[in-house]
Amino acid sequence: MSHLFPTYKRWEVEPVTASGTVVTDKEGREYLDFTSGIGVCNLGHRPKNVEEAIVDQLGRFWHVSNLFEQGIQEQAAKLLAEAAALDLVFFANSGAEANEAAIKLAKKATGKSKIITFNQSFHGRTFGAMAATGQEKIKQGFGPMLKEFVHLPFNDLKAFENEIEKDTAAVMLEIVQGEGGIHIAGQEFLHSIEKACKKYGALLIIDEIQTGIGRTAKPFAYQHFGIKPDIVTVAKGLGSGLPIGAVIGKSGLGEFFGAGSHGSTFGGNPVSVAAAIATMESVFQEDFLSEVTEKGVYMTQLAEKNLAGLESVNEIRGLGMMVGIEMNIDIQPILKKLRDKNLLVLPAGENVIRLLPPLTVSKEEIVKAIEILKETIKLHSVTAV
Repeated sequence: MSHLFPTYKRWEVEPVTASGTVVTDKEGREYLDFTSGIGVCNLGHRPKNVEEAIVDQLGRFWHVSNLFEQGIQEQAAKLLAEAAALDLVFFANSGAEANEAAIKLAKKATGKSKIITFNQSFHGRTFGAMAATGQEKIKQGFGPMLKEFVHLPFNDLKAFENEIEKDTAAVMLEIVQGEGGIHIAGQEFLHSIEKACKKYGALLIIDEIQTGIGRTAKPFAYQHFGIKPDIVTVAKGLGSGLPIGAVIGKSGLGEFFGAGSHGSTFGGNPVSVAAAIATMESVFQEDFLSEVTEKGVYMTQLAEKNLAGLESVNEIRGLGMMVGIEMNIDIQPILKKLRDKNLLVLPAGENVIRLLPPLTVSKEEIVKAIEILKETIKLHSVTAV
């Protein structure tokens, strides 16, 4: 009998060690990990520089609370703010907490309540973040949601222009809808949203929980599109596996998040912050991101070359090291068979296979993963027919 709530549909793999792109289970089987802990281990499992930073901080102190000045927080906030070309940072423990804080900040700063989000989005499972999420399956059984959220079709500019007005506090969106199936926002769509937000005095919130910290080959995914948000939220890849999230915002928002307005007992924990600093110092290097760009293009092109022509594959979408393979058959048996062949990948949206390898993955490992995918999808395509 398990004493855990059955909130997760767990796989039949129990890891005991992990390093780089390889996870080893209790039976000694090695798996090529193209999940990265759901986009968390961007530098692979247990990167040496991050591990050393964690060990060093463990030898200093683990927790003192946010009543104290902490230079390590200032150092991490500076790295985040400069990478995002913004000014102020609040540290939380997760992506959902970061989004909750962003929602509170936007409402307080504008004095308005209405927030526009989009269908297929995912912003978290706490109550406000769940209400912001544009997926009904996430909300089933939890009663009435917060009424201030309006969900619109993604990339539908006409629907957006018909909805935004002077009482809108914010527009909240993902550049790439990760959980929703790797759907990428269009250039015109994003620029029109940015322009409309300025016109109506609404704040533009970009949820970079899954796309941030180099996942799309830039520090943040919105930087591919030449827009400048008011608020950015990050988490997953920020701490290389240690729990940390953050809200990054413009300087003018500082007056609305003064002392007592928001807080977190564990937010900005020094051990997690040490991991975040070491992670950012690696990821935000120009040479590193150039390599991610090259490998991301390579992975997408290789997937298109080997998989796009298969009968059961509808479409392949990707940006940087995020690739979605949309299928026209049930993907769950495929995911199981891939694990049997020692390849770990993720589901997303409706029947989308999601690839989120560590940013440090080698081209040889990409080739191996695509070969396993091709072989397995072909087998299941025949079975489905």
